[in-house]
Amino acid sequence: MEDKKANIVAASSVITLITLIVIARVCLKLSSTFFLIFGAGIAVILAVFAWLLIRHHYNFRRKQMESQYKSEGRELRIEYSFLRKVAGVPTKFRYKELEDATDNFTALLGQGASAKVFKGILSDGTPVAVKRLDVEERGDREFRSEVSAIASLQHVNLVRLLGYCCVNPAGPRFLVYDFISNGSLDSWIFSRKLRPNGRGGCLSWDLRYRVAIDVAKALSYLHHDCRSRILHLDVKPENILLDENFRAIVADFGLSRLMGREESNILTTIRGTRGYLAPEWLLEHGISEKSDTYSYGMVLLEMIGGRRNVSFIEKGTHDKSHRKWHYFPKTVNEKMREGKLMEIVDQRLIDSGGIDEREVKRLVHVAIWCIQERASLRPSMSHVVEMLERGLVVEQPPDTQMTIVDFLTVDEDESQPHINGHHRPNIAAALAAQQVDSNNENSSSAYSYANAMSALTPR
Repeated sequence: MEDKKANIVAASSVITLITLIVIARVCLKLSSTFFLIFGAGIAVILAVFAWLLIRHHYNFRRKQMESQYKSEGRELRIEYSFLRKVAGVPTKFRYKELEDATDNFTALLGQGASAKVFKGILSDGTPVAVKRLDVEERGDREFRSEVSAIASLQHVNLVRLLGYCCVNPAGPRFLVYDFISNGSLDSWIFSRKLRPNGRGGCLSWDLRYRVAIDVAKALSYLHHDCRSRILHLDVKPENILLDENFRAIVADFGLSRLMGREESNILTTIRGTRGYLAPEWLLEHGISEKSDTYSYGMVLLEMIGGRRNVSFIEKGTHDKSHRKWHYFPKTVNEKMREGKLMEIVDQRLIDSGGIDEREVKRLVHVAIWCIQERASLRPSMSHVVEMLERGLVVEQPPDTQMTIVDFLTVDEDESQPHINGHHRPNIAAALAAQQVDSNNENSSSAYSYANAMSALTPR
C-alpha cells in the first residue's frame, strides 16, 4: 500500500513539472528565465526517478531479507521442535491449536474431580488426549505437579507428556498426552455392570500378569531411577492405561510429589483415592514410596479377583438396611491360609481356562506383602519386579488380622454419616495414639482400622 502511494505521488510530481515547463515555454519563449525553469524541472524529475529506483531497490532487498529470515526462522522452529521432542521437553501449544485438534472439546474421554480429558488429533495427524484442568487452586496445583513430575521422564510404561497450554493466569490449563487407544484398566478387569462407560472387556490372565509387571516397572523407575524420587500417590485401575498391545501405561500425576533421595518419608496433606490409601496417611506417620507399594498391592488384588476390594453384599432383600460391607483383601488372606486361592480368581478367567495356578499364588503373595499394614514390611517396587519377572521365591506373607474389618459389618444407614464425616478418622487417630502409649508390638488393630477406613469412601 505504501509503495502504491509513493508511485502515485512521484507520477503526479513528474506530470506537474512537465506541465510547468510547457507553460513556461509558451509564456516565456526561449528566454533565460525559461531555461532556468527548464533546468530546474528536469533536475527535479531526475531526482524523482532516482528516488523511485533507490526505493524499489531498498524494498526488494527488504523483502528478500524478510523472506530469508522467515525461512531461517521456520527452519529454526522445526529444528527446535525436533530437539525438544528428542530431549522429551514438552511443547507449548496455542489454545487455538488445541481447540481445532479436539473439535472445540467435544470428544470427552473421561473426567475427574477437577479435570476433563478430550480426544484430539494434531495438525500433523498425531492422536492425543488433552487434559483440561479447572482454574481453581486444586487444578493449578495438579497442573504444576504433573508438569514438574513427568516433563522429562522417558519410560515405556509411563504416559508421555507432549505439551501444555496456559490460556491466561485465570484461565484453564491444558496438558497434551499421547492417546492410549484401549482406555483404562478398570474397563478390562471389572464386569460390564461395574464399567461406567460400557467399554472394554475381560483381560486374559496372561495379559493381567504382564500388566502387573509393567506397572511395577513404571513405579520402580519413579522410585529408584529418577534424579529425585517421584511418588505417584494415586495408583488405581483408572490411572493405568492400556495401549494397542495391552501394555500398561501409568498416567495421571496430578497428585504426585517429589521426594529427595536423602528423605525417608515426607508429611503432606492427604491425597489420593480412598480404597487405595495406605494406613500411614490417616495415622500421620509420613508417607514414602511404600505408600505407592500399598496402592499397587490393592490394584493387584482387584486384577486377580476382577472385582472391587470393597463392595456391598445384599442379604436376601433390597432393603438398604440389610446390605453389608465386604472387604475382598480379608477374603484373599483367608483363602491363602486355607490353600484355596483359585476360589478368589475372577470367575470369567476360570471359565476361559489357561490360568497358571503358580502365577496366581505368586501374584497373591506379592499383593499381600504389598498391603502389609507396617510400611517397613512392604517390599520395594524394584524387589516386586524381581519377584514377578525373575521368578524369585516369594515367601508366604505374615498373617494380617485385619480385625477392624468387623466395622464394615455395620448397617449402611449407620455407617454413612461416618463415611462422609470426620468421626472415623478421629477414631483412627485415637487408636494410633493408644498404640503409641501402649508401646507394644500388637499394633495391627490400629493399622487395620486405618486400612479399612481408607477403603470406605467411594471413589
